[in-house]
Amino acid sequence: MNLSAIHHIAIIVSDYPRSKDFYVNKLGFSVIRENYRPDKGDWKLDLRINDDTELEIFGVANPPARVTRPEAAGLRHLAFRVENIEKTAAELKALGIPVEPIRMDAYSGRKFTFFADPDGLPLELHE
Repeated sequence: MNLSAIHHIAIIVSDYPRSKDFYVNKLGFSVIRENYRPDKGDWKLDLRINDDTELEIFGVANPPARVTRPEAAGLRHLAFRVENIEKTAAELKALGIPVEPIRMDAYSGRKFTFFADPDGLPLELHE
């Protein structure tokens, strides 16, 4: 078996226009394709993270709320690698996106911090 890369990560959002604005206009991911799926009554937005990985956004009416942050079973958080964490955190703050203080991972020795998407999904910056 050769599981060589992550193709995509899928998340469900409660407010499709707000989340599309966040991921496209604030975080800067480019749109690969966007489709309304009438049979499911939702929007599916595919975004490019890099040459290998996509982020799928599903705009679903009234999804159940996340149980806890971040300790519910399932996805704990989504982490993005950045070259300069201070610069990226400052850019997020300039867009009005709150960012936690930058910390140092005791095991890897790398800097990291968290922020959240419009539904409260924990997102990490990792240097």
